[in-house]
Amino acid sequence: MHRMTRYVLLELAKVFSVALVGLTTAILLVGVVREAVSQGLPPAEVLKIIPYILPDALRFAIPVTLLLAVTTVYSRMSGFNEIVALKASGISPLVVIWPAFVVAVLLSLVTVWLNDIAPTWGRAGVRGVVIESVEDIIYGMLRVERRFTGRRLAINVKAVSDRTLIRPTVSIARRGSTPPITVTAESARLETDHRERVLRLEFLNGTIDVEGRATFSFLGTRTVELPLSDASGSDEATPSPSAIPLRQIPEEAAEQERAIARLQEAAAAEAACRLFTGDFGELASDTWKRNEIVLRDMHGRLFRLRLEPYRRWSTGFSCLFFVWVGVPMAVWLRKPEPLTSFFLCFAPILVVYYPLLIYGINGAKNGTIPPVLVWTGNVVLFAWGAWALRKVLRH
Repeated sequence: MHRMTRYVLLELAKVFSVALVGLTTAILLVGVVREAVSQGLPPAEVLKIIPYILPDALRFAIPVTLLLAVTTVYSRMSGFNEIVALKASGISPLVVIWPAFVVAVLLSLVTVWLNDIAPTWGRAGVRGVVIESVEDIIYGMLRVERRFTGRRLAINVKAVSDRTLIRPTVSIARRGSTPPITVTAESARLETDHRERVLRLEFLNGTIDVEGRATFSFLGTRTVELPLSDASGSDEATPSPSAIPLRQIPEEAAEQERAIARLQEAAAAEAACRLFTGDFGELASDTWKRNEIVLRDMHGRLFRLRLEPYRRWSTGFSCLFFVWVGVPMAVWLRKPEPLTSFFLCFAPILVVYYPLLIYGINGAKNGTIPPVLVWTGNVVLFAWGAWALRKVLRH
């Protein structure tokens, strides 16, 4: 028995490792190219983001390559009548099937962990590389396109000479109580202060326009500072629910519920006061409508926070349910060509599992369905695999 277990595990490891390296490399290249193009990263910085994109590539590659591995190994064993020989010897096929399920459970836990660190540690790492390289990114884009646009910063130049911007026009959007400004100058230089985490723009002989209300000129140099996150387009103030670690989500959800309750109580008190005094005009004001929009956005964030644990666990355990379907189907089909068995399993998964997953995620984000329904695709795969496994054990 131990010899058969070692044989199956060794065959699975061979196919899985080769397929995983190939598919992960392809996904990684796509991710790296996408980030490099969208962020304008210089070549030296592209290599730095690879470790941060790797978890994202692995969490998508592992379920598919595991399905390919089990369909390859078990279709070959079934096609060459090795399963029939086991049955003829009075040995249950479960002897060679259970190792795949154990591997699937372990890799499912790994994938759940990857689902947690890919959008948290991974995205934060990519954002850090972009922030650290913001000066080179801006200069690179200005040399090629003569313009750059960040989250609060927009720059247009006539030319770039070494590290000097010729005839720049710089627009800085509003931040809190700080009004938007537009600076036009003869020249300018950029300097990054990583200790203070600011981008300094030093202008020479120009004009500053403050919100279109006040304009004044200056001779000599004038320095304007901007947070690196604003210059790079990285928003760290309110992280997306998908960028929050699993261990912090319950606390974030509870805090969001308290914030919604406070806003609703304040709105109810305000409405009662207006009704009591007979001042009904304020209830239809823009302020009241803005409060409704804020409340709707807060509910949307709460729905997403409630969704995240279900989404990460259900997509992580897709490894197990892919194997639960792939192994008995490969044995039952008895086709020695591994790719045939793989596509006969993966095509229905594409048609059924992923649409159900997307439907569950979108519905849970909108609050129209419970977040637990993101497991619907896994339940369907479980029923399919149970049906196929029953056929394998009976016949």
